[in-house]
Order: sequence, then C-alpha cells, then structure tokens
Amino acid sequence: MKFIDSLRISVKAGRGGNGCMSFLREKFKPNGGPDGGNGGRGGSIIFEATTNLQSLADLEYQRNIKGSDGIHGKGSRKNGAAGTDTLIMVPCGTIFYDSTTNNGLADLVEPGDRFLAARGGRGGRGNRHFASSRRKAPRFCEMGDIGEEIELRLELRLIADVGLVGVPNVGKSSILAAISNAEPKIAEYPFTTLSPNLGVLNTGDERVIIADIPGLIEGAYLNKGLGLEFLRHISRSRLLVHVLSFDNYNFDNLIAEFETVRNEMRSYDTQLDERPYFVVGNKLDTVDEPEEIVKTLQSFFDKKNIPFCAISALTGEGIPQLVKQIIKFTNANPRPHSEVRLYALAEQGLEKIPMRQRNKIEIINLHGGGYQVMHKQLEKAVERYDLSQDENVGRFILLLRKYKVEQLLEVAGAKAGDSVTIGYKEFEFYPDYFPPELSKEEASEIQDN
Repeated sequence: MKFIDSLRISVKAGRGGNGCMSFLREKFKPNGGPDGGNGGRGGSIIFEATTNLQSLADLEYQRNIKGSDGIHGKGSRKNGAAGTDTLIMVPCGTIFYDSTTNNGLADLVEPGDRFLAARGGRGGRGNRHFASSRRKAPRFCEMGDIGEEIELRLELRLIADVGLVGVPNVGKSSILAAISNAEPKIAEYPFTTLSPNLGVLNTGDERVIIADIPGLIEGAYLNKGLGLEFLRHISRSRLLVHVLSFDNYNFDNLIAEFETVRNEMRSYDTQLDERPYFVVGNKLDTVDEPEEIVKTLQSFFDKKNIPFCAISALTGEGIPQLVKQIIKFTNANPRPHSEVRLYALAEQGLEKIPMRQRNKIEIINLHGGGYQVMHKQLEKAVERYDLSQDENVGRFILLLRKYKVEQLLEVAGAKAGDSVTIGYKEFEFYPDYFPPELSKEEASEIQDN
C-alpha cells in the first residue's frame, strides 16, 4: 500500500434539521394548539486512532468529508432524528493542525483516542417550543444551524519503540528483517527504503515495534534527500539504534557518518540528542579481520560511554545479542500507558473574552459598496430565523432595534437603499425607527456594550 504521512482535508459537519410550524388538527379539538416538532442535530465528524492502519492512504481520496444533516421536525410533536456521526479511522500517531493558523488541535496516540473535528449544527426548534401564556399560537419556527467547517492538515508520526537510523545502504532493512516479522525490500543500492517499515519483535510479555527509517544524508534537517519527510517518524521512538556499515571499512569515514547522522537529528529536534541510543556495526561478514576492527570501534565508543555491538544481518552473527539489548532496554523502560482521550475543538475561546467585547458590533464599509454588520448573535439569528414567516421578521426587527443597528449604520454613513450584509444574507437599508439620531460618541458606547 502507498505510504502517505501528510495530507490536507476539508471537513464539514451536517446541518441541523429545521423545526416545524404546525397546529394540532384532530376531531373534537378545533383549537389543539401548536405541535411542531424540533429538528434533529447535524452529524459530527470524529476521528479515531487505531493500530490497524500504518498510513493515511485511506484518506487520500477523501479530501472533502461532509457529515449527514439532521432530519426536519414534523407535526404531531414529532422531532427529527439526529444526523449520523461520521467516524473516520486514522493510524495511531496522527497529529491534526488547523491549516489556516497552523495551530495543533489534537494528537491521537493511544488506540481509541478521538478528535471531534467538527460539531453538527443544532436542530431548529418547532413552534410548540415558543408557546406561552402570552403567545398561545406562535406562527414561526427556527431553521437548523449550519455545521462547523474546518480545513485540517494531518501529519503522521509513527508510534515505534525502537527506531533504526543511519546513512543509506548500511543494512537497516536487513536488520529489521532479521529481528522481526517484517519483510522489507532489500537491495544493494542507496535509498532502497523510500518509506518507513515497521516490524514487531515478540518478547513474550510484550510486542516491541521497530521502525526502519529511510537513510539520512547531510542536510536532511533542511529537507535534503528524504529529509524532513521521515525525520519526524523517529521523534516518538523510545530507543534509537544507530547503524554503521563495515562494508568498504574506513575508520575515519565511519565516524564521520556517525557524527553526520547525530548532527542531523540534533538540528531537527534537540530532544533527539537526549534520546537513549546505542550503535550497531553491520555487515561484519564483509571484512577480513573483524576482531581488530571491532576492537578499535569498541574502544572508541567505550570512551564516549556509548553501547556498541557488531553483527551481520546476513549470517545472523550477533543478532541474539542485539535482540537481548533491545529487550533489556524495553523491560527497564516500559511504554507509558495513558487513558483514552477525547479531543474537541475549543469554543473559540469565548470564555476568555469579556462580555463587553464579545457583544461588540462591528460595521465594515465594503469597498464594492454596501456595509457588513459583524455580530455573533445577529449572524446566528439570520441562520435560524426563517424570514419568510412574518413573526420571525418581527423578531428579527426587534433584535436589530435592541442593538440599535440602524442608528449605527447611519453613523457609519449608510444611506437609504444601500446594501447591508448580515451573516450570509443581504438586505437593503431603509431605516424605520423613531428614536433621536445618535452622535458618534453614543454610537461607540453602544458598540462596546
């Protein structure tokens, strides 16, 4: 399967169903009263982490995801059904970013972790909801709210216990095949591995996941070679195994390769420099005097307090010792267990915004002519009120008067016949009010309250 570890998608939750305006019509009940049901809420978009996937390839052809709409309410007090939530499975280790702001939204690590990416719209209320002792026969209802919509950038960082790193063609894939159940592509040329391979080492008590990362070259942290595309996949590994090759052995070149890879990881993320690691010399079968070479390297790494072992993935020499070292580390450093988490988008930070600022009305003079009124409650009213119903028109006018929108528009310079946009609807400005005109100081006070 094609390996994809980064993509952009658009998600839009379902719209809430409309409320119903109806009146009870039954034999012997000539004035049965309002009985319009409420609309159902729209379906939300939810992502869930699973261990059954290792790539984002399943989403490559689902770049636009839309939730199901809620069902409209009906008469006889029948509420509409809620839209079905859309559940999308992603690999463990998937991180979600807002494409517009690049802010991190969620990091799904454990199987079962969930991210509520877009909430379904609230269902509209039927006319029976508005019945009261003063209003016994309301002839209006509400429309359902539009579902949330957001552009997301998904980034996969593999969840592996052990990461195999090194320059190209040192035999990382051969080691992975020798110590796990993986069957990676193996060949005698650089960059045989073009995407990370995962293997599982069964230790009896637990499964150790091992990742073979494509070879790193100088400048990888600047996105040279396969660069940043795969450096991020070692960021979650608990242990790094740095692989060197005895093929065409030269001590100075070998140490230079080692330092190059260490510098690339350090430049990408300083935390990688603090990650536990040990060094493995591979392809022991290609040298004539292995004892002398191993002794030289062992002495060099001992002085730096870096564990070292020599192996041949081809013949199997040293493989049991390598497996023993990996098991020893994983037993001494068990994987931390965390509870399943649910991430949800923040409520736009409203709880941190003072009420005075939250209710502020903003009038924008559009360059193409007309004016835009910016106010959360007015925009919600435009969405919810069915303005083809006379009583809803009256409710909307009362709301405009409450916030003195007509006076504020005149202060901004609006004239009769000008276009005024609120939310997604456009109106013509014909002021119909009787209070005295406002000064700019009074208008500013209203906008701030």
